[in-house]
Amino acid sequence: MLGEWKPIIDRWLIEDRDAPRKQRHTARRIWQRLVVEHGAVVGESTVRAYVAAAKRDVPAVIADVKVPQTYALGAEAEVDFGDVWFDLGGVRTKGHMFVMRMSASGKAFHHVYLNEAQQAFLDGHVRAFEYFGGVPSGRIRYDNLSSAVVKVLKGRNREETEQFKLLRSHYRFDSFFCEPGLGGAHEKGGVEGEIGRFRRNHLVPVPNVGSVAELNELITAAQVLDDGRFINGRTIRVGDHFAQERLHLMALSAEPFDPALSLRPRVDSKSRVSVRQNFYSVPVRFVGQRIDVALSADKITASNGSQVVASHARLAGKYGESLVLDHYLETLQSKPGALPGSTALAAARHAGSFTEIHDRYLQQARRRLGDADGTRALIEILLAYRTLPADALHAGITAALDIGVIDPQVVVIEARRHNSQRPNGSVVVPIGNLERYDRPTPTLDRYDQLLNKKAQ
Repeated sequence: MLGEWKPIIDRWLIEDRDAPRKQRHTARRIWQRLVVEHGAVVGESTVRAYVAAAKRDVPAVIADVKVPQTYALGAEAEVDFGDVWFDLGGVRTKGHMFVMRMSASGKAFHHVYLNEAQQAFLDGHVRAFEYFGGVPSGRIRYDNLSSAVVKVLKGRNREETEQFKLLRSHYRFDSFFCEPGLGGAHEKGGVEGEIGRFRRNHLVPVPNVGSVAELNELITAAQVLDDGRFINGRTIRVGDHFAQERLHLMALSAEPFDPALSLRPRVDSKSRVSVRQNFYSVPVRFVGQRIDVALSADKITASNGSQVVASHARLAGKYGESLVLDHYLETLQSKPGALPGSTALAAARHAGSFTEIHDRYLQQARRRLGDADGTRALIEILLAYRTLPADALHAGITAALDIGVIDPQVVVIEARRHNSQRPNGSVVVPIGNLERYDRPTPTLDRYDQLLNKKAQ
């Protein structure tokens, strides 16, 4: 019965040698894939016997005796991070999966971050409470992670971080900290087991995604599937059980908790702010000044008063740079020779915002006007991206090049003409989500009527 599937099983086991240790196939996962992906008609016990014979040097596992527990509906939850691996644009990447598991029903929330910083820890709580539609009425169990604990005191007492105390005060739940070290792992065994179960069932084989957001979309879909599963020894599905538990949760606060950390760094001579040993660009007019920065789990936002002046995806690791070409345009107007080798230009090319059409225009402009003036002409067009949509300016550049013109004013005029021909006749300002404030393009028709009357 297993003969034709043995090569496939062998291939999966060989591929597992390069996979993260905690995301390798179990015998059950192999059986599931054979049935679902290949239509195999074979028993799980048959697969288990073959896998056991095929694997080598499998260490014996001695299980600790566990005391069964019963939890009141909506009263308790457990939180932990688990390492996961995924291929991000073809590059093997380590992620950190925040997991909150309701102790009674077993329903869990999962979200992957590129770091395990305090902002990710706090943001995970905010997302989890929104996902569950409420907050546990009793306590949440944790290990002694630094995002929540400053100092381990005698017994169960802990000195908590200020941000964690603010989070607890906002949502009105109690914390319970496990014993330090491996000995305390059994005190939150539900979430420990959930991390492994979810990883084996939904992250094997290792996912290949284009972004962390795409990975979290896959995880969200997997959580929906998990609502239909049965926990061993229970006769009710997880989703149905949680429907009962949800009625016992505390209501959410009217306003969500803001997990962002407020900072006020100084902008250096390269028009960057340093945040957690990574560098992010801001407009050059702020060089030498202190600026407000909000650091969240996945982004940093720089503001001047109420005005947001820069926003970047948060970088993982240390000593990285996130530079936006637009932030340097005013300086490049006076130093056009710095553009070709600038890091910001390389970043724009990599991101796809500086395209082949821009290179074509730059080559033509430098050929006709010289290197300096040709570069300034391109920069004048790049400045227009602050007020006109990218597709309109692309069309304007193309139209100008097609008739052999490199005057940046002609490009802007053509871009405005293209933009005015949109179906709704509106001008779209490509800043944030301001499209909802669009208004029809103004006309002078009524004033022309007045002129006609005066002429009569």
